[in-house]
Amino acid sequence: MPKRTLQGVVVSDKQAKTIVVRVDRRFTHPIYKKTIRRSKNYHAHDESNQFKPGDMVWIEESKPISKLKRWVVIRGEHKKSA
Repeated sequence: MPKRTLQGVVVSDKQAKTIVVRVDRRFTHPIYKKTIRRSKNYHAHDESNQFKPGDMVWIEESKPISKLKRWVVIRGEHKKSA
């Protein structure tokens, strides 16, 4: 079975080798038929501490690394600084 990958935005990099990624999803409400946005935070392993808040990253599920970390960063794009 292939590993899941998610795309999200880095919201925190305060921990060593760990980033917190916010993943947004949109779906239609089953009764009201309105589009709803929901977000969830995932702790992901960032070995080189290269991603900063605001960067777009792709994370992939992995075996548990610590109590909260079950995801690893596979690639990312640094935000453009003006």
